[in-house]
Amino acid sequence: MAIVQISQITNRLGLQQDLPQLAGAEFGWSTDTRQLYIGNGTLEQGAPVIGNTEILTEFSDILALNSSYTYKGAAAGYVVQTGPTAGTPVTQSLQSWLDQFASVKDFGAVGDGVTDDTAAINRALYQLYCREVNPQIRRGLFFPAGVYRVTNTINIPPYATLYGEGIQGSVVLMDAATGQLVAQTADSLQQTGANIASNGAIPPEYITISNMGFHSQDTATSVFMIQDATNCRFENVSFAGPRTQSNLTTDAPATSCIQFASTVTLISEQIVFDGCIFSGTIWGINTDQQIQGVTVVNSKFDTLYKGILLGTNAPPVSGSPTGVKIHNNVFDNIYAESIVFGSYATLCATGYNIFYDVGDHFQGTINPYTVIIDIQNANNVSIGDMFERSDAYSTTFVRINLNNTASIAMTNGAQLALGTYVIETGQTIEIINNSTVTIFTINTDVTRAFSVNYTILRGNSYRTGTMMVATNSGPADLTYTEDFVENTGHYQGISTQGSPGTGVTLAVLQTANTTAATLQYTASNAGINGTMTYSINHLA
Repeated sequence: MAIVQISQITNRLGLQQDLPQLAGAEFGWSTDTRQLYIGNGTLEQGAPVIGNTEILTEFSDILALNSSYTYKGAAAGYVVQTGPTAGTPVTQSLQSWLDQFASVKDFGAVGDGVTDDTAAINRALYQLYCREVNPQIRRGLFFPAGVYRVTNTINIPPYATLYGEGIQGSVVLMDAATGQLVAQTADSLQQTGANIASNGAIPPEYITISNMGFHSQDTATSVFMIQDATNCRFENVSFAGPRTQSNLTTDAPATSCIQFASTVTLISEQIVFDGCIFSGTIWGINTDQQIQGVTVVNSKFDTLYKGILLGTNAPPVSGSPTGVKIHNNVFDNIYAESIVFGSYATLCATGYNIFYDVGDHFQGTINPYTVIIDIQNANNVSIGDMFERSDAYSTTFVRINLNNTASIAMTNGAQLALGTYVIETGQTIEIINNSTVTIFTINTDVTRAFSVNYTILRGNSYRTGTMMVATNSGPADLTYTEDFVENTGHYQGISTQGSPGTGVTLAVLQTANTTAATLQYTASNAGINGTMTYSINHLA
C-alpha cells in the first residue's frame, strides 16, 4: 500500500541473540554486532514474508547474505546447466565461491617491497596446509604482483601450491644480509632441519610453485633449500642472488640458487625444475647430498661462477647425487665450468643444452680458461650438447672433459667420445680431377696420433682404407702408413705411389715449427672427378 504518512518511528536495541520480531517499519539495533534491522510488517500490509530485513552498514556481512550465486557462462550464448535439470541450478553463497581461492594478502601480506611480510606468508602457509589434514583446506596460495619483503625464511609445507603473476611480477625478496635462506621446504608442522618429520609430522612432499621469484640481496647466503622433499615441481620460477660479473671471480662464499639436503630415510627425489632461471650466486645448483630423479629442463643459468656441481666432494652417509637429468637448457655468462659431474655423481645425464659465454672468465668464447662440461666419474653421459666455443678454441680447454672415464659424450653433433676413444663425424668431399687439395688440418698439440677411415669413388674405381698417423714436434717426427684395397688390388705401406685404380694419392704433411698436420689428396688427370668420404678417429 502507499505510504501516506509517517507518524512515529520506534526502535529497539539489544544483543543480536535477543533480536525480536519487529513491528512493521520498526528499527532494531544489535549492539554487539552493530547491525541494523527493520520490521517487514504483516502480509496484510503487503510484506512478501514476515520477518526482519537487515539494513546494510559497514558492519554487514554482505557475502554471507548473498546465497544465490549460480555459474551461468552466458558468454557462450546460452546459460550453462549446472544442476541435474535446467530448473535446479547449483547455487552457493558468494562467500563460499570466493573461499575456493586464497590470496596471500588475505592473511595480511602487503607486497609493497617495504612491509615485512614474513609472518603473513608463513601464517598463510600454516593455516592452509598445516592446521588440518583435510584436503579441502588446501587452497592454492596466490601471490598478486608485488615484492614481498621477508626478513626470515619462508617454510613451505607439504601439499603447498604457490603461484604468482610471473617471474618478475610476484617476488619474495630477502632484502638484507640476514644470513637466512629466502625459502625452504618444511614438514606439515613447518619444522625444518633436523626436526623434519618429528612429532608425527608429514615430511615435505607434493609441493608446486609456479610463476614467481625468490630473490636474495644477501651475498653470503643461498636462496632456496630443498630438504628431505619428494615429488616437488618448480615451473617458471626465478632463483636469484645479488652477484654480478664483477664479484663472481671466486667461489667464496659458497652460495647457491638451490641447495639440497637428505637423510638416509628421507632422500630428496623426483624434483623438477621447468622453465626456471638461476642467477646471481656462486653456483646455480650445488650438492654432495644424495638426490635422485632430479630433472632440470627448459631453464636458464646466467651470471654464475659455475652452473651445476654434483658430487664433487665426499658424500654424507645418506649417499651421493644420482639420476640427475639436465637437458634443453641455456648456459650463458658462466665464469668457469657449466656442469660438473664429480667423482661421486653417478647415472647423471646432460643433453641438448646450449652453452654460450661459458668457461672463459667472462672474457668471451675466444678466451677459454676452463672446460665447459667436466665428467669425473663413469656412468655419466653428455649427448647432443651444443657449444659456441669452436674447434679452434678447444685445443687447450676442451668442451667436454671425460677424464679417462667410461662415459660417453657428443660434441656439437660432430664428435662422439666413448671414454678416451673419439670418433669424428663422417664427411664427404669432392675429388677434383688433376689437382692437389688439403682435406683437413689437425692440431698435433691436441691429437698427436690418429687414424682416418675413408672410401674413394671415382668413375668405376672403388677404394677403401685406413691411414694411421703419428706426430710429435715437427715434420721430422711425422710418420704415417696406409692400408687400403681397391678393385685393382691391395696396397699396404707408406703411400707414395699413385693408385692405379682411382688415380688418387693421399699424403700427410706438417710444416716446420707448426702444430698443424694436413691430409691432402692428389688426383691424376683421369678426366673425371670423384668423391671421398672419411672419418677421423683418435684417443683423447
